[in-house]
Amino acid sequence: METPRTVVLAAPRSFCAGVERAIDMVRHVVRLRGAPVYVRKQIVHNAHVVADLEAEGAVFVDELDGVPDGATVVFSAHGVAPAVQAEAERRGLDVVDATCPLVAKVHAEARRFGARGDTVILIGHRGHEEVEGTLGHAPGIRLVRDVAEAAAVTVDDPARVSYLTQTTLAVDETAGVVDTLRDRFPRLRGPDSEDICYASTNRQSAVAAIAAECDLILVVGSANSSNSQRLVEVARRLGTAAHLIEDASGIDPAWLRGAGTVGVTAGASAPPHLVDGVVAALAAAGPIDVREQTAEPETITFLVPPSLRN
Repeated sequence: METPRTVVLAAPRSFCAGVERAIDMVRHVVRLRGAPVYVRKQIVHNAHVVADLEAEGAVFVDELDGVPDGATVVFSAHGVAPAVQAEAERRGLDVVDATCPLVAKVHAEARRFGARGDTVILIGHRGHEEVEGTLGHAPGIRLVRDVAEAAAVTVDDPARVSYLTQTTLAVDETAGVVDTLRDRFPRLRGPDSEDICYASTNRQSAVAAIAAECDLILVVGSANSSNSQRLVEVARRLGTAAHLIEDASGIDPAWLRGAGTVGVTAGASAPPHLVDGVVAALAAAGPIDVREQTAEPETITFLVPPSLRN
């Protein structure tokens, strides 16, 4: 009899509270106001979510010039810069802001740090929508990605420097960047609580908890999902082979050869049913024993605004 492959489901995985809230907001707006409802950028970074919402009446556009005057537009969970908000106001657009509350926290910190005269350093990835939005909330924000850029960044006054981070970064790598900044600027100030969100932290901890026992870790998520990409990186830094897949169709059978234990997780923007599909695909490849390992229970929820619930 063939020995079953062990499949370890990392928990928590898949949707976080901010993602669920943003998706629910689009659905509520379509139900209340009728299609089409325009969404600036992808509401969350997952191709399956976008396709499902398109089928329900959402129209995704890159910028506001794709939205007719006076129409309803939803801002994505990644947030926007004040200039985007101002343009929507000028054009009379009916705005529904689905910015994740934890991203909005970073925006508020950027405004507060900038207002007190600090040079604000944002740790994040160039071109990511969350970063692009945050950069607009204070003048002269310096963006750094890694230790090398932190070692080279210039500031106006070394005694007045603050830092912020993108919410979906790798915890271990970010700590190294902050340490570098603190070595250079001993009076560096940061947020009262970490900007890397609980969902990113918990999912990374869950991967780290199973990495040593796994021969392979499959991470379900889209290629443009920062938090999903970080899960792959965490596993690989711990010495475990890991791959990012959009869904079960992305599994390369060659990866499974010799993999007696396979870990499965999903980024915070990936629907749970995609994980079910991956488990089903592994079962189709041979007998499996499935178990779940929880690193940190999650109980956080973010409610849809009352105006959309009524």
